Amino acid sequence: MKLEQLRAKVKSGEIDTVIVAFPDVFGRLSGKRFSGSFFLDSVAKHGTHACSYLITQNLDQDPWEDFALANWDKGFADFHVVPDFGEIRLVPWLPGSVLLLGDLHHANHDPVAEAPRSVLRRLLETTKKEGYTCYVASELEFFMFEGSYEEAYRSGYRNLQPSSSHRLDYDLLQTTRDEEIFRKARNLFPLAGIEVENYKGEWGRGQHELNFTYGDPMAVADRHVIFKHGMKEIAQQHGKCVTFMAKPHAHDAGSSCHIHLSLFRNGKNVFHDPKREDGTKLFRSFLGGLLKYSPDFTLLYAPTINSYKRFQALSWAPTKLVWAFDNRTVGFRVVGHGEGFRLENRMPGADANPYLAFAGMLAAGLAGVNEGLDCGKMYAGNAYADGKLPHLATSLGQAAEQFARSAVAKKYFGPEIVDFYARTARNEIREFNAAVTDWERVRYFEKI
Repeated sequence: MKLEQLRAKVKSGEIDTVIVAFPDVFGRLSGKRFSGSFFLDSVAKHGTHACSYLITQNLDQDPWEDFALANWDKGFADFHVVPDFGEIRLVPWLPGSVLLLGDLHHANHDPVAEAPRSVLRRLLETTKKEGYTCYVASELEFFMFEGSYEEAYRSGYRNLQPSSSHRLDYDLLQTTRDEEIFRKARNLFPLAGIEVENYKGEWGRGQHELNFTYGDPMAVADRHVIFKHGMKEIAQQHGKCVTFMAKPHAHDAGSSCHIHLSLFRNGKNVFHDPKREDGTKLFRSFLGGLLKYSPDFTLLYAPTINSYKRFQALSWAPTKLVWAFDNRTVGFRVVGHGEGFRLENRMPGADANPYLAFAGMLAAGLAGVNEGLDCGKMYAGNAYADGKLPHLATSLGQAAEQFARSAVAKKYFGPEIVDFYARTARNEIREFNAAVTDWERVRYFEKI
């Protein structure tokens, strides 16, 4: 809805709560709730504020101290949150509520360059200057469990019961168990401006998948993060919980975030050659850039310690940096026909921040176009079984250091942003290395 429509709905009492939120570095929504009248009288005119530590914090909201952007010496001052009035969304699973996403600004009104929406906006501006319009769609997988988040927390996240007793891939009988929730999701998310093509069962027990409709990368990223937040709230309302971890179980499939991408110019798909029914030279160069530079951007596809547990052979997640037409064993799968001809990046997990993952793909691909690279011969066969192929990163530390050293990442993102996200990953690694895990207790308590 537009701002004037919101005014009318607040006046009539139909809307009483306005949520202003922004995505943090993990893709989580942080923000505030306002009464409708206060929002219209004040926040709509002046924006609001949020502490700067909110994008220099760990997942437990402890502030990390080694960032120039925000730190104790600077007193963790406020950022200015500027609502984006382009899309005022109903939140139909929360009565009387609407949601606006906002952009973070410094006190001098400059955008916070490190904020995820700012990172993607920079890459979209670069893409536009190159003469292209980008369209993307993300697929998102997640697991659903019986019991609430509070119950899962009290159990130490052990012995969680999946919402199905069998694997769910395309299964219509088992997914009926969760149909009360997913029917609600199918009917409510479109009212929030979040269009989803379909929902289906995935390969794991209790695992589900949805496909967002193709669109502008910023709009798709916004829908993606709002969906994750909303799905958690809807599941909680039904006494269940969902996880977007990349690999919640050692012996089950992980959850992906496959990204489909194509470039257009003057309304035409410039990846597709209609005469040959094949990829254009530009397509081959873009894909060549993804093959060469994706190691530099793997951190943005796989941002957590857990992400790298997903990259296992025969697991439906890729392990090799090669491409092929409609082959699910490779890192880059080429699919579609005509105007729907596109790339599918199979590397990102469900834990990826979509703003950063989309930006990383654009940077790698545009570098390939500008360098005149080629993607080489299509791979044929089972990429899992071919030991000669280039391998994806195997740890967060390896990916972080590759990103930190990357000249291409510094060119397209800026050195400060590269340092910021490499530092975020290093802090996560440091905290993990200091932790004592269940695996260690089981392994060593009695046996050592």
